[in-house]
Amino acid sequence: MERLADLLAGQVIEQARLKSAFLLRSFDPPLPAVVGKRVLATSRIGKRIVLELEDDLLLVFHLMIAGRLHWKERGVKLTRKTDLFALDFATGSLLLTEAGTKKRASLHVVRGRAALTQFERGGVEPLESTPKEFAEAIVRENRTLKRALTDPRLVSGVGNAYSDEILHRAKLSPLKRTHDLSSAEIERLRLATIDVLKEWVARLRAEAAGGFPEKVTAFRKEMAVHGKYKKPCPVCGNPVQRIVYAENEANYCAQCQTGGRLLADRALSRLLGEDWPRSLEELEELKRPRE
Repeated sequence: MERLADLLAGQVIEQARLKSAFLLRSFDPPLPAVVGKRVLATSRIGKRIVLELEDDLLLVFHLMIAGRLHWKERGVKLTRKTDLFALDFATGSLLLTEAGTKKRASLHVVRGRAALTQFERGGVEPLESTPKEFAEAIVRENRTLKRALTDPRLVSGVGNAYSDEILHRAKLSPLKRTHDLSSAEIERLRLATIDVLKEWVARLRAEAAGGFPEKVTAFRKEMAVHGKYKKPCPVCGNPVQRIVYAENEANYCAQCQTGGRLLADRALSRLLGEDWPRSLEELEELKRPRE
């Protein structure tokens, strides 16, 4: 957001080029209405990026999981399958790409700030909420902690990767139910959320160092557990575990977060049945060669 503000504030949109019609999810105002308009500011609604333009027009982007923004030379050609959209300015072009076959990124053109309410999901902002507001949001529904942290109706802006890191920092199981949390655990979760998000904001700012962040990924070598399946936990050294569900996964350390108990992966549990290991010790026993 900061780099977008630095690059785009005050610039006039010379052209809006749409390669993938599926990206655009609105029709009034039409996309050509933004051409010739100056960018006044940038803002965020949860995970959505908002470009505020002259004449009360706003561009609202949701990059989803695989969408990325790039700053390229002016008029860059949209030739790859991943290239979906470009905004051309006098100093360069803002390019939106999305990897993978499932195109989920979206762009809305709306008029007036009141129109932004349709994108607000109601979750608390972790870095701005009070302890009371955070606690009320977390226990509003009896969900697993993994689901609660990634539900924008409860907590805003925390994705799959950072939820793994937050729960590891808080030493809480991703499958613990929110209504089973003690007051001390809720506060521990709140502080871990703040610490993890602030640390990553600082790290990403330092990496960008005045440039445009191009290597944006949910898998980072500095992360403790996310994307680190079978690798040693940086705290205790035991192998990181994971639960695969739908198109997502939860990564956790059994020693640090679940008292050494392995959480049952649905697919593997169905496959292994009673042979599913219940602890780190049982898992290690399965790995030993039989005599």
